[in-house]
Amino acid sequence: MTIVTVYSKKMLTAPKRILPILVLAQFAGTSLWFAVNAVMPDLQQQMGWPASAVGRLTSALQLGFIVGTLVFALLAIADRFSARRVFLFCALAGALCTLGALMRIASFTELLLWRAATGFFLAGIYPVGMKIASQWFPKGLGVALGWLVGALVLGSASAHGIRALSVELPWSTVMISVALLAAAGGLLLFMVIPEPPNNTANTKKLEWQALATIWTDWRVRASVLGYFGHMWELYTFWVLVPLILATQLSGQALSFAAFGVLGIGAVGCIGGGWLAKRWGSARVATLQLSMSGMCCLLAPWLLSAPLIWFLLWLAVWGITAAGDSPQFSTLTASNAPKHAVGSVLTLTNCIGFALSIVSIELFTSLAQEHQLSSLLPWLGIGPLLGVLAMRPLLGKQFSGRH
Repeated sequence: MTIVTVYSKKMLTAPKRILPILVLAQFAGTSLWFAVNAVMPDLQQQMGWPASAVGRLTSALQLGFIVGTLVFALLAIADRFSARRVFLFCALAGALCTLGALMRIASFTELLLWRAATGFFLAGIYPVGMKIASQWFPKGLGVALGWLVGALVLGSASAHGIRALSVELPWSTVMISVALLAAAGGLLLFMVIPEPPNNTANTKKLEWQALATIWTDWRVRASVLGYFGHMWELYTFWVLVPLILATQLSGQALSFAAFGVLGIGAVGCIGGGWLAKRWGSARVATLQLSMSGMCCLLAPWLLSAPLIWFLLWLAVWGITAAGDSPQFSTLTASNAPKHAVGSVLTLTNCIGFALSIVSIELFTSLAQEHQLSSLLPWLGIGPLLGVLAMRPLLGKQFSGRH
């Protein structure tokens, strides 16, 4: 997913436009993620689909992303080809898949296939965008990835925001808008950001020994296992946000709140990158993972709390559930073999998203029969195990500053 480029003569100084353009393009491209989720209430009413349909559609997209990341890792695409061209192609293909889903929306089976295809091409947007960031910002990677993952979080939330703003328009407006936004993001990045000079990253084949470092290197293993705990919680939380909000809100207010709860995760990503310069990525990631785990455990009391406390709880959860992600990526990128970081992190993404499917399917199915107050605390298992896995990086042997 991410590759760190080493320059032998002098360190690359990125033009000031690079990071803002990357952030905008990442935001636009990842808007595809929840395009269907944002209009699920409309689709359930029109098509008669059960509430569990949202979990199945999200899992289909996650599965497509898993297949995409696995293909990208096995073919070492993130380390062999021009990242700009890969990003552009996948942004355009993902936009077309979203329009294809809109055209065949009446068939749930075909919709599942289109969403899986969208997920496949997202593997060339989210991870490749971070590869471009690491090529231009080999130093200060935690800050750059904080902005990039923050853009992903806002992009994922954007469909809910578009739905809230277009509540009087047909629900198809959301999917069309998201497709156009993704295509524009791909074109913007390709036209404005050049290839980084002195790029020495040119892996020609997959190196199994390098991929094995996710287990054999204690530093990589710790950050990867911490990331897996994060992934058990994050996407299931995002899928359940509308259901959680529906306990106290409805209609346009619910859509705005869903955008806010998902989108505020960008604050955690960007703020976490700023704090990582002072405290180290390991400490910041562990702190945020611990706080999001506490939010899971507090669910039985805060689901029925007064609205202000209810929303404050969800805001803190939204910030911390997403905010640790860029620091996990920074830690893994900093310790994986430099010539194969792209493939190592792509494989890590692949496994992490596989875990997210298990969690999404489990919790959305159980939500049909059990109260959220009894289910949400079990999301905290991921953060708990993740915090335990991160302990070696907090010890005296390793400062965690990256």
